[in-house]
Amino acid sequence: MIDWLYRYPPLYPGILLKRYKRFFADVQLASGEIVTAHCPNTGPMTGVSTPLSAVQLSKTDNPNRKLAYTLELIQVNDNEPTWVGVNTILPNRVVKLALVKYLFPELGDYNLIKTEVVYGLDNKSRVDFFLTGSLEERPIYLEVKNTTFCDGRLALFPDTETTRGQKHLRELMALLPLTRAVMLYFINRGDCTEFSPGDRTDPVYGKLLRQAIALGLEVLPCRFDISPEGIRYLGLAKLKI
Repeated sequence: MIDWLYRYPPLYPGILLKRYKRFFADVQLASGEIVTAHCPNTGPMTGVSTPLSAVQLSKTDNPNRKLAYTLELIQVNDNEPTWVGVNTILPNRVVKLALVKYLFPELGDYNLIKTEVVYGLDNKSRVDFFLTGSLEERPIYLEVKNTTFCDGRLALFPDTETTRGQKHLRELMALLPLTRAVMLYFINRGDCTEFSPGDRTDPVYGKLLRQAIALGLEVLPCRFDISPEGIRYLGLAKLKI
């Protein structure tokens, strides 16, 4: 029996016709019907938005939603046919489930999990997770980054220049060494076994990440197996800096 960390609701298979205006994707369902689905991913989706790729959609019965369907998965063939999660809302939910189950032994002991905690310069940012344990242990500030871009088996982040991501690294560095700062890269595909910063797409980010690691930033490149049935944790990818 597979121990799913997250189970998808019933999904609807289709073929991606096009993704446009960031938030829209036209999909031909298996029935032949063409629908416009919400695309909950504001990034360029480099390599994971190719027309004519197989996709999976979820559907809501909420009458207040303008678009009933949501783009959840796309199948790529960079290494072998692989499902990739493209709903960027899910990684934080899945990480929360994993934290509750203590699936990341690298984080040590903690007994309190808070989300969206204010921190950073002038308290204008929010860290994804704040973990605390005993008084003897330093609190943990943990940021999650969804990762779908790859080169062969090597997962890469980011897939484009990200000034927001650069800002997060600077703010996490400022927390050290009084607290633990952790960057968790959610590798939203099961075919990648290694991780590196995307120096070609954002050399500044790569430089900042290496500086942060030298100061004590902890990096967890977490691999997840994605399928229309659900998501399960595979362990850490090899970090290549």
